[in-house]
Amino acid sequence: MFTEQEKIAPVSEGGVHDVTIEGVARKGDGIARIQGFVIFVPGTKIGDHVKIKIERVMQKFAIATLDGTNQ
Repeated sequence: MFTEQEKIAPVSEGGVHDVTIEGVARKGDGIARIQGFVIFVPGTKIGDHVKIKIERVMQKFAIATLDGTNQ
């Protein structure tokens, strides 16, 4: 099943991406999208342009952290 999941998700664990935070989840995490795929990014707010590192990929979303190069 994991290989099926990788084919669906446009991101993979360890990947680094530049994104814009488009929304905020109920728990306060920023929400970015890559090819429509939702990525939760703690510690961000709407409008932030940040570099993220994908930490975990699920079937319908991913969780990322801020890459160390953000200001």
